[in-house]
Amino acid sequence: MAAPWEDVLRNEPAIQEAASVAVDAALLEGVLMRTEGEPNASDVVNYAPFTLLPSAVPSVLFEQAYAVQQDFNLLVDAISQNREFLEHTLASHAGKVTHKLWVLEDWSALARELCWIYLRLLPCAGATITDCGPHNLTIKVDDFTARLFRIHMQVLEEGLAQSVFLGINRSDYMFDCGVDGTPALKQIEINTIAASFGGLTSRTAAVHGRVLKVLGKSKEASRLLPNNPSIGLALGIAKAWELYGSQSAVVMFLVEEVQRNIFDQRCVENELWNRNIRVIRKRFRDVFEKGSLDDAKRLYMDGQEVAVVYYREGYVPTNYDQQNWEARLLLERSRAVKCPDIATQLAGTKKVQQELSRPGTLERLLPGRAEAVARIRATFAGLYSLDMGEEGDKIAATAIADPDRFVLKPQREGGGNNLYGEELRQVLEKIRDSPERTSYILMDKIKPQPAINYLLRAHSPLQASECISELGIFGVYVRQGKEMVMNKAAGHLLRTKAIEHADGGVAAGVAVLDTPYLV
Repeated sequence: MAAPWEDVLRNEPAIQEAASVAVDAALLEGVLMRTEGEPNASDVVNYAPFTLLPSAVPSVLFEQAYAVQQDFNLLVDAISQNREFLEHTLASHAGKVTHKLWVLEDWSALARELCWIYLRLLPCAGATITDCGPHNLTIKVDDFTARLFRIHMQVLEEGLAQSVFLGINRSDYMFDCGVDGTPALKQIEINTIAASFGGLTSRTAAVHGRVLKVLGKSKEASRLLPNNPSIGLALGIAKAWELYGSQSAVVMFLVEEVQRNIFDQRCVENELWNRNIRVIRKRFRDVFEKGSLDDAKRLYMDGQEVAVVYYREGYVPTNYDQQNWEARLLLERSRAVKCPDIATQLAGTKKVQQELSRPGTLERLLPGRAEAVARIRATFAGLYSLDMGEEGDKIAATAIADPDRFVLKPQREGGGNNLYGEELRQVLEKIRDSPERTSYILMDKIKPQPAINYLLRAHSPLQASECISELGIFGVYVRQGKEMVMNKAAGHLLRTKAIEHADGGVAAGVAVLDTPYLV
C-alpha cells in the first residue's frame, strides 16, 4: 500500500518546508481545536493534530466500506426497534449487584414482564436481569449500561412520544493483512452516539492537497477525494427538524462541560444556520435546571421548543451524575427527535457487536436482505463472548494463554478503553471466574501494515513514525414511523497513529487526522 511519495520521505529540507506550510494551511482552513489550558475559550486556539502526508488506502476496501454503510444504517435502526433482542443481549450486562432469582423452564413473555416489574421494585440501584433465557437469571456487572437500559424500558412502558428517529453513526475499520498479507476490511466498532470529527475532516483534504503541491505532487493532489461529512450530518438533522413539524422549534446540541473540540461541532452547526435552522448549545445541567415537558411531551428549554436533540456527550459514565441521569430521562421521555435515542445508543454497545457475529443473528434482524447480510458479515473480525459458562471459560483461557491474538473491549465509547497484551492477560486472570468478565468481549486483534508518516502536533518535534490508520464511514438515516425517509453514507474520516499506541483517538491525544490516498 505504498503511496507515491517515498522519495519525499528521505528529503529532510523538503519535509521541513512542507510541515511549515501544512501548519499554516491547517490554521487557514479551520482545522482547529481549543487548547488544553483554555478548553472553554477560543481566545487562543491551535491546529488539530494531523499527518503531514495523506495515507495510502486500498481503493477496493475504501469502496467496500462505503458500499456497506447503508446496510449498517438499516441494521442499527432494526436493532433499536427490537426490544426482545436488546433485552436478550444486554440484560446480562445491565446490573451492579447479584440477586439470584429463579429458574424458569418456560421463559414466556409474561414471565419476562413480571420479572421486569420485580426488578424495578428492587431497592438496589442498577438492578436488572442478567440473562433473559431459560437457564438462569442473575444481576451483574455494568451499572452504566444498566441505567441506560432502565431508562429505555421506562420510556417503552410509558409509550414512545417520539415519532421521528435520526441516526448518525460512524463505522470504523482497519485493514487487516492477515497471514498471507492481503489486506481485508475489518470492522473495529460502530459508534452510534457523538461520532466526532465529521466537521474537521471536511477541511483536512484541502490541507493535504496544499502539502502535495508544495512537494511537487500536483497530479497526486488532484486525486484526493472531496469529503464533507458536516454537510451530510446537517442534512440528516435538518430533515428530522423538518419532519418534527414546527418552524419555530430549535435544534439543541447537547455538549460537554469541557469543549476543546467545539470547532468540529461548529462545522455542522453552521450548515444548519445556513438553512435558517436555529441552534442552541446546552449541557446536561442546563436541561436539569431549565428543561421541561408540556402535556403533549414537547420539550422546552428557556421557553424555546426543541425539535432535535443532537448528543455530543453522554457516552461514558463520567458524563453523568444523578442530576444528569434525571436530565437524560427527561429528554428521552420527550417528543423531540433524539440523535441518538437511548435504544440506538444501546445498539452501539460492544456486547451487541459481539452478538451480531453469532450465526443467524443478522438474518433475524434483517429478514429478506441476504445481500446486505453478506456485505455486513464480510467486515466482521472474530468476536467472542465472555458470558459465564463453558464457551466463555474456553475463550478466556485461550486469551490468557495467547493475549497478543486478542483485544479485550469493555462496554465503553470514547477511545482509550481497550486492553492488549500483558495488560489483557492480567485483567482476564483477575476476573476469569467472576461475573465481571461478562462486561467485556474479546475480538481478534487486527494486524495492519504500518507505513512511514509524520504526525504534526503543536509544540512537538517533527519526526518520522511507523503508523497505522483507521477508516471511518459516517452514516445518516431518518425514519418517520416505519418509513425510512433518508439512508445515506455521509462521508469518511481517516485517523492515523504511531504503532506504539495500541488504543485511543484524536480527542484522546493519540491519533491524528488524515486523508486517504486511494491506491
